[in-house]
Amino acid sequence: MTATPVPPLLVGNASGFYGDRFSAVHEMLTEGPLDVLTGDYLAELTMAILGRDQLGDPGRGYARTFLRQMRDSLELVMDRRIRVVTNAGGLNPRGLADRLTELADGLGLEPRIACVTGDDLIDRAEELDLGSPLTANAYLGAFGIAACLDAGADIVVTGRVTDASLAVGPAVSHFGWTPEDLDALAGATVAGHVIECGTQATGGNYAPAAGDRDEAGGPDRPGFPVARIHADGSAVITKHAGGGAVTTGTVTAQLVYEVSGPRYPGPDVTARLDTVRLTRQGPDRVLVSGTRGEEPPADLKVGLTNITGFRNEVEFLITGLDAEAKAALAERQLRAALATREPQDLRFTFVPAEDPHGPTQDAATARLRVVARDHDPAAVGRSFGAAAVELALGSYAGFHLTSPPREARPDGVAATHALVPATEVEHTAILPDGRRVAVAPAPRTRDLAELPEPPLPEPLPEGPARTAPLGLVLGARSGDKGADANLGVWAGSDPAWRWLATTLTVDLLRELLPETAGLRVTRYLLPNLRAANFWIEGMLAPGTARREGTDPQAKGLGEWLRARRMPIPEALLPEVERP
Repeated sequence: MTATPVPPLLVGNASGFYGDRFSAVHEMLTEGPLDVLTGDYLAELTMAILGRDQLGDPGRGYARTFLRQMRDSLELVMDRRIRVVTNAGGLNPRGLADRLTELADGLGLEPRIACVTGDDLIDRAEELDLGSPLTANAYLGAFGIAACLDAGADIVVTGRVTDASLAVGPAVSHFGWTPEDLDALAGATVAGHVIECGTQATGGNYAPAAGDRDEAGGPDRPGFPVARIHADGSAVITKHAGGGAVTTGTVTAQLVYEVSGPRYPGPDVTARLDTVRLTRQGPDRVLVSGTRGEEPPADLKVGLTNITGFRNEVEFLITGLDAEAKAALAERQLRAALATREPQDLRFTFVPAEDPHGPTQDAATARLRVVARDHDPAAVGRSFGAAAVELALGSYAGFHLTSPPREARPDGVAATHALVPATEVEHTAILPDGRRVAVAPAPRTRDLAELPEPPLPEPLPEGPARTAPLGLVLGARSGDKGADANLGVWAGSDPAWRWLATTLTVDLLRELLPETAGLRVTRYLLPNLRAANFWIEGMLAPGTARREGTDPQAKGLGEWLRARRMPIPEALLPEVERP
């Protein structure tokens, strides 16, 4: 007797970060079919925020937004028999599971709630040589989630698992995969990676390359993504009807986001991104197939966060003539006022006016931004604010501030990573009936090793070129991983790929983006995706949201690259840009 094929699994995602569109859960439950709804609430910065919450109240440490979303939508979840898997448990998955149970009791509902624990290593930080962090969480895999679903859970709450595991776990349960099904696990991992950041797969935060510019669709209110996962791990990325679009470009953009090389390691499998193939199957349907899987590394990544101190800031507005002299006076006065306890780090940044003689006061106004940092909140609190305000009637002509300084607040987050053997981590599934099931680490592992660079394509033939912004030809997306930045660049056509691969070298990137000079930059080519990924080490040091400047998480780095001008073959430029 021939076995009945297992139907595909429809996994939708309704959150890409803590603070994403609140209504997305209800939208995803009502606007189309789903088997599983996932929600990703955790980023490196979020872990520190939750850790800070727990300092004030040990009962917190989870994403409270999810609890409010379930208050509105739990009845829908139960009526439609859609299972929910989320990492909103953060540092306290048991606490969130308990609050969900209380919520359900109040609504007269009886969902079967399970959770996954074992990722939190803060109590073992010294034993595991992790230092003294605020938070320390191992990235767990998919099999704890699968165990909960196998036991009949309607809702699975996790702490820190890999983002893709939220989709892989349901697929493991649905298809009965084992740790030996490496290609299927890798395919589902790639699908999970595509949908984990929500609308970034459906046109959000998207800068199209020339070849897919016309099919990108309007992103005014993009819908959230759905992965239709098949038994072999291949998946069709799609979405419910509505705004945005799913194209080979939007999927490529997400595939090269926050990754390093062609080997994409996880706790259950290492996915080979260089084997992934994308095929457009129609409007809002992209097949992701061909992904090969290898055994995972023996160690789990552990995310470590710490708050680096406290900060305050004030901005002086300086209008008209002699702006630099006025700024120098304000700096001297403020330093003198703080002389008895000057903050450890006091930085003055002068931003000239658009035109000191301009036709509007805004255009004629320069700014002096002052940022104060210290490990002691008192040094950058009321005393700092008072010192700035007290200058009001005795400083430069036209003195005014954007607003009075606020109370001192926690400074940025230093996010770093460590490695811990998977055998040292007690990955545990707590089933709906309260039973605790230990989840074994991967039975076979493989050390990560660099792959040889693929052969370069043939360069384009010589021809006329024109100086123009790179963004007319290439797409890009960038992001952060602790102290490092990732910059993925892709082409929308084969000729543009040939030019990208043979032209945009590490040396040229350093020339185009001078801030990368002096840093270790590695380029990885992904020919199947017509993409290159640049891994820039130390660009965000000492860690996420702590770097000075306007973009501490490198989100705009790709757009800076796309705005840079260089000679580009005229044959690649859009028709309107050609002579």
